[in-house]
Amino acid sequence: MARAATTSDAFNAVAEPRRRGILDFLALRERPVGDIVATLRLEQPSVSKHLRVLRNVGLVHVRRNGRQKLYRTNAEAIRPLHEWSKTFERYWQHQLNRIKERAEAKANKLSPDFNSRRKHEPDDTDH
Repeated sequence: MARAATTSDAFNAVAEPRRRGILDFLALRERPVGDIVATLRLEQPSVSKHLRVLRNVGLVHVRRNGRQKLYRTNAEAIRPLHEWSKTFERYWQHQLNRIKERAEAKANKLSPDFNSRRKHEPDDTDH
């Protein structure tokens, strides 16, 4: 089966880990390419390539400030990714609740035994 071009689909674009890293870095504020290169320790041509893909699918906006290009995330374009991932939130919440219930049940089984042993141990405050 042919793979969809990363330049036409946001889901394929964010499948690349470095692009997700760039989006994470840009999530809080607008940044120049040089900051992305320095912070993420990627080569400048690689960052430019990834930013071009993200820009082409609409996940980032770019503006010029003199000779500098500043990039920021496009929250509205990221919304479909967020909405899709939310479909799995119920599953993970259920899994976390099961883990919590098992841990509490295990703690309750151990608790009476632990408390009865403590009653028979000498208290350091008794002298």
